[in-house]
Amino acid sequence: MANIVDISRADDIGTSSLEPAWEMSGVDQVRLSAGAVLTEPPVPLWVLVLAGGITLEAAFEAQSLAEGDAVLIDARAAYRLTASERHEESALVVADLRMAVPVRRLPSPLVVRGFGTRHRGITALVTQCPLKRVRRPGLFAASYGNLIGAAMTTSWQEDQGGDAGPPDEAVTAVVAAVTARPAEPWTVEGMARLVHLSRSALGERFRRALGRGPAEVLREIRMREARRLLADPSRPVEHIASAVGYGSSAAFSRAFSSHHGVAPQAWREPSPARDAQRGEKQPGRRGEPRAEQEGRLHAAGVQERAS
Repeated sequence: MANIVDISRADDIGTSSLEPAWEMSGVDQVRLSAGAVLTEPPVPLWVLVLAGGITLEAAFEAQSLAEGDAVLIDARAAYRLTASERHEESALVVADLRMAVPVRRLPSPLVVRGFGTRHRGITALVTQCPLKRVRRPGLFAASYGNLIGAAMTTSWQEDQGGDAGPPDEAVTAVVAAVTARPAEPWTVEGMARLVHLSRSALGERFRRALGRGPAEVLREIRMREARRLLADPSRPVEHIASAVGYGSSAAFSRAFSSHHGVAPQAWREPSPARDAQRGEKQPGRRGEPRAEQEGRLHAAGVQERAS
């Protein structure tokens, strides 16, 4: 018999049509000379090729992106972007776009061919109205992020021939519940009970639907809420810790530092380098030797094959 979501808690967990929430802090235009490597990409990364072309290397694969193509790469993927040798200069739009509330598994990298032609309005928006990356992104950044994220997802589904399938109802219900109530002392067992599944069955469905386990998704949702609350300097860190489900500010600080590479209080303090990064630690930062980048790409490929 199919597993049914507990209807008595429908108001708490929302509906199975929960829409993905996308985050970004800004949009920049970058120019690379022939053969140059994008050495300070935002994390995670969305790129639209305006002119010229780039080579994307991820794990053991390499593919070329031409004018109008776009790619979305999450923060867990190792990659390198190199400007085409066939063009004197390549022009790109780059942004730190991420799906903050995951409800569907997306490949990484996710390449959409002809994005510039298929979504002319968005292309005009990001080229004519770039957004400076800031620590506390506002309504415009959120609107940009949701527009781009929805366009990338829709285009990817179209390119799959509509075979992506609907989101997993049980997974979506759990994500909606955690998103609505991040302060609750969630456990994987508790999430599984919410949708009448065993712990192992819920874990399998999360990995199949989102490519990650329930505990990882819980952490991502809590960290997203923490970033939002930290944007208000009047909120003490200990209050934020409680609001996102941590029993102490020390436990919250450890989790936040592990996820972002910087402590919560330091996240609030001005730092141009950190504003440019704004996320999990990522290969390909400025100053990293090319050999180290290649080593990271090789290691990522081995791990991908092993999994």
